[in-house]
Amino acid sequence: MWRNSLMIMKIKEQYKVREMAGEHVIIMQGKHGSDLTKIISLNQSALYLWGEVCGKEFDTELVAGLLVERYGIEQELARQDAKRWIDRLVECGVAE
Repeated sequence: MWRNSLMIMKIKEQYKVREMAGEHVIIMQGKHGSDLTKIISLNQSALYLWGEVCGKEFDTELVAGLLVERYGIEQELARQDAKRWIDRLVECGVAE
């Protein structure tokens, strides 16, 4: 979905964050989620972003705004980090 030339994303509902061995990881719920050969670990900023956008539509600008608000970084750096985070979610098949 496109809006204002930005891709609108959403985290797929079957993916959830769980704590395992002191790490926050993304897992797929249900019978297909029992394969743990691909574990996606989240650092604190990625976990924060996940919590803010899970279940909602989001784009690079929204995520960048969250980073600026939370960490006080420059808008351009926030955009770069937001794009990298979103690209990784898409690459892993977690968001569409």
